[in-house]
Amino acid sequence: MNRRSAQAPAAVIMIRPHHFLPNQETAKDNAFQKNGGGLNLSEMAKSAFTETTNVANKLTSFGIKTHIFEDESTKSPDSVFPNNWFSTHPGGHIAIYPMYPENRRLERRHDVIEMLKRNYRVQDVIDYSGLEPDGLFLEGTGAMVLDHIDRVAYAVRSNRTNPVALERFCTHFNYEPMVFDAVDDNRNPVYHTNVLMCIATDFVMICLDMIPDSTRRLEIEERFTRSGRQIIALSIKQIKNFAGNALELQSNKGLVLALSNVALKALDPKQKAIIEQSTIILPLDIPTIELAGGSVRCMLAGVHLSPR
Repeated sequence: MNRRSAQAPAAVIMIRPHHFLPNQETAKDNAFQKNGGGLNLSEMAKSAFTETTNVANKLTSFGIKTHIFEDESTKSPDSVFPNNWFSTHPGGHIAIYPMYPENRRLERRHDVIEMLKRNYRVQDVIDYSGLEPDGLFLEGTGAMVLDHIDRVAYAVRSNRTNPVALERFCTHFNYEPMVFDAVDDNRNPVYHTNVLMCIATDFVMICLDMIPDSTRRLEIEERFTRSGRQIIALSIKQIKNFAGNALELQSNKGLVLALSNVALKALDPKQKAIIEQSTIILPLDIPTIELAGGSVRCMLAGVHLSPR
């Protein structure tokens, strides 16, 4: 059955990098980043280019509209993760976000916004990037994981997520903010919420063990239970393998869950079975891109706009 869900976009925007490498500016607070894995810079860039192309082709084969843009710059190493600088919303709304690392601010592109205006019904663009000089950052749907059905913005407090900026977004876009702290097993703060959790239509994948405040942890758990979603409890080890960095999409075969091969291998059979009750698992091979500390969800900026 080809179900429709407000949670799952049927189109995405991707950026294909020509000079990919892990960003040294983000390594200070992104514990998920790794070194080059033995690849030289040329090999790494070539592999990331190929991986991005293969992801786009596979999404397209499932009937997911994939708009791909090229990045030939050598100054924007994280451009493959466009979900951090903009998001789109039903009713024709676009948000542009303030970015914490200075070199990530170069990723914002006028041509992407203009394409959306041409092909989709856009009523307004709200630009929060002017908050950067005040040190107020909110890195899009990396900083927030949005429940589009219950209208809640879940956000881990970090350098990349300022509660004041979050409050402004939630006021403009009619979400309830749910801010909390989260740490890994070395007590390092989690840099982006979307490595910790994924909200789909019928389930949520989350590592509740990474939320140290037991009261807040219970509040979040109860909120998802009330929403009717099944909670798939992820371990810290699974989070390190990007099991939380997935995205539900609308395909011509029904709802699919896009995630990396590394993430899929980290899941146990029971967890996979729960996912497969409502979605088709769509694994994507991106080992080079994951060196930069992000995975499939970070690569896909969902389009929640109505086509013209």
